[in-house]
Amino acid sequence: MAFTLRVYGLLIHNGQILVSDELIKGQRITKFPGGGLEFGEGLKDCLVREIREEIGVEAIEPVHFYTTDFFQQSAFHSTPMQVVSVYYTFKVADASAIPVVQVPFAGITGAGDQEVFRWLRIDEANDGVLSLPIDRVVWGMVRRAMV
Repeated sequence: MAFTLRVYGLLIHNGQILVSDELIKGQRITKFPGGGLEFGEGLKDCLVREIREEIGVEAIEPVHFYTTDFFQQSAFHSTPMQVVSVYYTFKVADASAIPVVQVPFAGITGAGDQEVFRWLRIDEANDGVLSLPIDRVVWGMVRRAMV
């Protein structure tokens, strides 16, 4: 039995939420920023590291939002792997300093893992824009919380 622990961040600013458009193993994926827990790392430490590595900003005041409560098979592992995802809301000192694109996957070309970030309006976007099933569940929770 194998598990992978993933930690994701929900950055909400001016009625929008930050998403990551990524090229992962040749697949275009739109998801929330974050990634895998490393051995010896706490969940909040993982969030802070992932946000720093991916976006280049410090995650401030992380607050637990949701932990997966259903089975999800990993789409990225060749052997059976259960995904457990933990989501945190967080803040940054200056959200306008985050480099974003307006068009999904803008600037992503060629091969190799790549990513860009963009804002989605919470009141306009639908969950179909997100690629991962757990992210879609969380997206619905975020939208309900904002109403």
